[in-house]
Amino acid sequence: MRDPKHPRKFTEEFKRQIVALYDGGKPAAEIMREYDLGRSTFRRWVKLVHETGSPPAADNRTPEESRLLELERENARLRMEVDVLKQAALIFARK
Repeated sequence: MRDPKHPRKFTEEFKRQIVALYDGGKPAAEIMREYDLGRSTFRRWVKLVHETGSPPAADNRTPEESRLLELERENARLRMEVDVLKQAALIFARK
């Protein structure tokens, strides 16, 4: 039984096994009913495993890709800080 307040946690291996069942020819409706999975959850797992080979895309990133994402996040954070400081400077200049 699904409970939105207490979502279930699934291992990556379990997700791969579910997708393997589907790829092996077992009907999606039967898998979802048997394991009490939602349609969107099931479809998301199938899509991720087929696209990347594993559910989380981060597992398949090269070190360069991971570093690039990290730098992009840091850049966005720094730009936001600069914008805040510019606004603060304008406020203090008025006083």
